[in-house]
Amino acid sequence: MPFSRFEWMLALRYLRARRRESFISVISGFSLVGIALGVAVLIIVMAVMNGFRIELMDRILGVNGHIMVESWNGPLENFDQAAEKLRKVKGIVRVAPLVEGQAMASAHNVNTGALVRGLRKADLESLTVVSGNIIAGSLDNFDKVTGVAIGNRLAQNLGLRVGDLMTLISPQGAVTPFGTTPRIKAYPVLAIFEMGMSDYDSTFVFMPLKEAQLYFNEGRGVTGLEIMVENPDSVASLRAILQAQMEEPLRIIDWQQTNSTFFGALQVERNVMFLILMLIILVAALNIISGLIMLVKDKGHDIAILRSMGATQGAIMRIFFITGSSIGLVGTLIGFIVGVLFCTNIEGIRRTLSDLLGTELFSPEVYFLTQMPAKMNADEVAMVVIIALALSFLATLYPSWRAARLDPVEALRYE
Repeated sequence: MPFSRFEWMLALRYLRARRRESFISVISGFSLVGIALGVAVLIIVMAVMNGFRIELMDRILGVNGHIMVESWNGPLENFDQAAEKLRKVKGIVRVAPLVEGQAMASAHNVNTGALVRGLRKADLESLTVVSGNIIAGSLDNFDKVTGVAIGNRLAQNLGLRVGDLMTLISPQGAVTPFGTTPRIKAYPVLAIFEMGMSDYDSTFVFMPLKEAQLYFNEGRGVTGLEIMVENPDSVASLRAILQAQMEEPLRIIDWQQTNSTFFGALQVERNVMFLILMLIILVAALNIISGLIMLVKDKGHDIAILRSMGATQGAIMRIFFITGSSIGLVGTLIGFIVGVLFCTNIEGIRRTLSDLLGTELFSPEVYFLTQMPAKMNADEVAMVVIIALALSFLATLYPSWRAARLDPVEALRYE
């Protein structure tokens, strides 16, 4: 019968090399290690890049929203009525009026740039990426007291704690006969948050909406309406619907327009890394071919005897197919286990290596995130395993075919 116990016994026996076959065994070992390494590295890299993309998207879209609606003619007036109309649109889950402007933050003789956003308390609390990550202070009196909420890194850079005063300097000040004078005002720090993205934690400052309107000379208007939707990928289909709900022409900007280059570059890099790392598995598969060809030449005498005793060409081919496929199967299994375990404990491994090497292996200033993310996708892992097994099985076909085509008469002619 095909793949009988006899065929498995011979195939596994050929994997246990004797002294004169030690070189073939070394090649088989390298093939196994190569496949295991390729599968593990591919799973790890794809998981890290997938996690990196998901974490960045969650943080970028969690703070900036999915769609921004702005007026073409300065501040957006009657924003409450407009927000109420937009909340009735199917698929929209949050609409928040905001005032946004740039300023210089100063404290303890240290100055740095800041992005100031004015929001109502309810809207800021619904922004869970901020309200859910308060590490000091609270937002309880955000609308009652003229104060600000700042990022953890900004607080560290300026040496601020909850209750300290931070001075904001804006070029959009009062207009005088001598020109526009900068607006300078000190605000107490009510809360400190940590979103986990270094750029945002070192830049963002949130203040009450009414105070931001006064500070940036917006009058009774706002900079725009920040909208979040159920499905971020469907923002393009909502543009015409949103425009129809408004009484005046508005500028509608979605996250795909503002971040298209960034996320496009991540996708290209991800695809290129997949192709490059797949070469490791391909090289290991080629090693299986070379190892099996050498094994077939070394076992020519055995093949001839088996054929003369009645073994069919199919049986010989299956024996060497099992031999080569076993290397690929075991290597893929080892690589899968190593890759999954590494991804599961990647943050602990990173910290351990950082402590041993005395250096920061995943700098938040470079990679934007405070922790190394790894999000395994079941479909991607299955694809890596299937490709590795397919390459391993295909690599055994030619050597197995050569073994089956061996003429027993020629093999035994000089015996």
